[in-house]
Amino acid sequence: MKILGIDTSNMPLGIAVADGDAIKGELVTSVKKDHSARAMPAIESLLRQCGMAPNELDLIVVAKGPGSYTGVRIGVTIAKTLAWSLGIPIAGVSSLEVLAANGRYFPGVIVPLFDARRGQIYTGLYRYENGALRCLEADRIVAADKWADHLRRREEDVLFIGTDAPVYGELFRSRLGGRAFLAPPPLTLPRPGELVMLGKEKEHENPHTFVPNYIRLAEAEAKWLARQKGDGDDGDRCTIPADDRS
Repeated sequence: MKILGIDTSNMPLGIAVADGDAIKGELVTSVKKDHSARAMPAIESLLRQCGMAPNELDLIVVAKGPGSYTGVRIGVTIAKTLAWSLGIPIAGVSSLEVLAANGRYFPGVIVPLFDARRGQIYTGLYRYENGALRCLEADRIVAADKWADHLRRREEDVLFIGTDAPVYGELFRSRLGGRAFLAPPPLTLPRPGELVMLGKEKEHENPHTFVPNYIRLAEAEAKWLARQKGDGDDGDRCTIPADDRS
């Protein structure tokens, strides 16, 4: 099975190509540039370098969120368009699950996270068991301090993974003490090779019906829903700040 993996759900851009269990190529960058302009050229370049034509692909795997609303939308749109045009299925993987995969050899629980602004984070709880990554608690958006208190009650060692983890490092260490570990820089970027390996085991879906997992609504949509309710105030509803990253 020949697979293309696409991750534009946050600032890092990740593209991978696999043939069966072999990762033929990976491209990972973390620069503040427009994914909509960079993703397709990156896909075309990597496929060419790996000697693979688009019509040879059997599956498209995409990081389906959470993360940047714009970033998730770009990756999912590209994946769905390619899958539809090639007549092949699509598989989605949690963007947090992809990041958690970097903690393969950590003996405790794994907490991938992305900054969601305003003291909130996108996060979940994972652990490797018998060589397989298991989700212990579903992905969510939560206040970082509340999440730290929740993790403290588990009384387990915790590995925090992500480029945004150092933003909350002092908080996590103050609540968990010596049980809090921050992944080193080489492990903070999601690997598209992990994405394709996780995706090949997921349910294969019809690109027409595939939907991303934003976890919360875009700000404009949330405000529109609030107006329909007649209160004109989105209050603490699920919104993405106007300065959402792509």
